[in-house]
Amino acid sequence: MGAGLLTTGAFPLQALAAHTETRLTILHTNDTHSRLEPFPMDGSKMQGQGGVAARAAVIEQIRKEEEHVLLLDAGDVFQGTPYFNMYRGEAEIKAMSLMGYDAMTMGNHDFDIGVEGFALQLPHARFAVVTSNYDFTGTALEGKTVPYRIFRKGNVKIGIFGLGIDLNGIVPAAAFGRTRYLDPIAVARSVSEDLRKKQRCDMVICLSHLGYKYDFNKVSDHVIARETEFVDLIIGGHTHTFLDNPVAVKNRAGNDVLINQVGWGGLRLGKLDFIFDSKKNTKRFNAQTVFPGKQTIG
Repeated sequence: MGAGLLTTGAFPLQALAAHTETRLTILHTNDTHSRLEPFPMDGSKMQGQGGVAARAAVIEQIRKEEEHVLLLDAGDVFQGTPYFNMYRGEAEIKAMSLMGYDAMTMGNHDFDIGVEGFALQLPHARFAVVTSNYDFTGTALEGKTVPYRIFRKGNVKIGIFGLGIDLNGIVPAAAFGRTRYLDPIAVARSVSEDLRKKQRCDMVICLSHLGYKYDFNKVSDHVIARETEFVDLIIGGHTHTFLDNPVAVKNRAGNDVLINQVGWGGLRLGKLDFIFDSKKNTKRFNAQTVFPGKQTIG
């Protein structure tokens, strides 16, 4: 952080910078799919990797090193191992609470036990479930999720909202019931503008389970980035895309929107460090990918 700063006489400009800048660390996962244990030692390239114990250890170490940390998930926490079949999502939600997640959005597989089943697990959640384009009026989830959540880290105000994929055709109608799907582009424009202008957030993050990018006409993270003006960062899911580094897409105002996604199964933990200057403008950022259980950082 002190690179490029000069010292005049005995006045410590590095110390001044430390007082006027705020460092925010964002950790994120997506599509963990009930993978509570590491991948089995079966000779595959993923053997021994992942698992909530290794992830929790990494998160704990980062929290010791960084003052301001947000831990987020972009959906599909459920489905994929016998833990889900046996415990119906309780183990996954409890594990996330123990790791100190701050917020998640819902993926299509989070409806696999129906809105009623998901609602039954929410008492175990010590984090916010943010869904902006699902209207749960008249369902068991009515009033149990929020369209957005605002966090303060140091002197920086961060607004987080969530977007889910159209459930028709990929989730049985009985599972989502009376849930209404709202246009994610219109919702993203409205909510992000509200967070920036009315709520005066310094940073706006979208937790998206729309998918990274498609070769056909379907709303994706790239579309949301291009068609909005006030979103700074999209943390994505659904397409199980392994991005080595965040991708920048120009928005309607010509500014960069960062998009990141870390595959599936808890194999990777995304780590984004943002530095805000004294006016709370983003000055620079650094991206890392952490591989829990693999002892590798790229």
